Amino acid sequence: MKNGMLECSVCHSKLVSPSSRTVSKAYDQHKSRISSKQRALNFFLVVGDCILVGLQPVLVYMSKVDGGFKFSPISVNFLTEGAKVLFAIVMLLFQARHQKIGEKPLLSVSTFVQAAHNNALLAVPAFLYAINNYLKFIMQLYFNPATVKMLSNLKVLVIAVLLKLIMRRRFSVIQWEALALLLIGISVNQLRSLPEGTTAMGLPVATGAYIYTLIFVTVPSLASVYNEYALKSQYDTSIYLQNLFLYGYGAIFNFLAILLTAIVKGMKVYSVTYLIT
Repeated sequence: MKNGMLECSVCHSKLVSPSSRTVSKAYDQHKSRISSKQRALNFFLVVGDCILVGLQPVLVYMSKVDGGFKFSPISVNFLTEGAKVLFAIVMLLFQARHQKIGEKPLLSVSTFVQAAHNNALLAVPAFLYAINNYLKFIMQLYFNPATVKMLSNLKVLVIAVLLKLIMRRRFSVIQWEALALLLIGISVNQLRSLPEGTTAMGLPVATGAYIYTLIFVTVPSLASVYNEYALKSQYDTSIYLQNLFLYGYGAIFNFLAILLTAIVKGMKVYSVTYLIT
C-alpha cells in the first residue's frame, strides 16, 4: 500500500484502500444481520421445544382409558424411533447433497462402516433412553401431567451433578442457585402425599412412585451425560449420522422389548391353558 492506494501484485492496478473504520463497520453490520437471524432461530427453537415437551405428558395423560393404556407403550416408542430414523436419513441425504468438493462422502459404505464402529458407544444412551421413554408412560399411572413434568425437571439437577463429577464441568454460583431453587420448587410441589390404599402395576402407589421416580430421574440423566461424551468424542462424524445410529439403536432395543413382551405373554397364555386342561 502506498499513499493510501492498494496495488495488485499481478496487474499492478491501483485501488483506494478502505479505512479500517469502514471495514469494521461493514463487519459489524454483517455480524449484526447474522446474529439477528441466529437469535430468531434460537428463539423459535426454544419456543417450539417448550411447546412440544410440555404437550407430551398432557397428550399421554389424555390417552389413558379407565386409569390405564389400551395400547402398548413400547410399540409407540418403537414407531417413534422409526420416525426419527427416517428423519435422520432425510437430513443425512440433504447434507450429502450440499457437500463441498474434497470432503469425505457421507453416503459411502466405508464412511458408514467406520462411523458405525467409532460411534458404537451410542448404544448405551440409546438403551437408557428406551427405558426412560417407557417410564414416561408408567409415571402417568401415578402422577398428573404437571407433577410428571415437575419431576422430570429434577433431571436437570442430577445432570449437573454428573457433569461436575464425571466431566469436571464448572458451574457458576448463579447456576447452582438456580438448581437449588428448582429443587425447592419440586419439594414444595411434592408435599401433598399420595392417596393411601391405591395400587398401580401391582405395587402400592407410594412404593411404586418412589421406585419409578428414582429410575425416571437417574436413568435419563446418565444417558444425557454419556450421550454428550459419546457425541463429542467423535467430532469428525456428521451429527445426522450420529443421530441415525442413536435412533437406530433405540428402535432395535424397543423392537427387542416388543419380542420379549410377546414371548412372556405367550408363555403366560400357554401356562394358563396347560393348567386348565
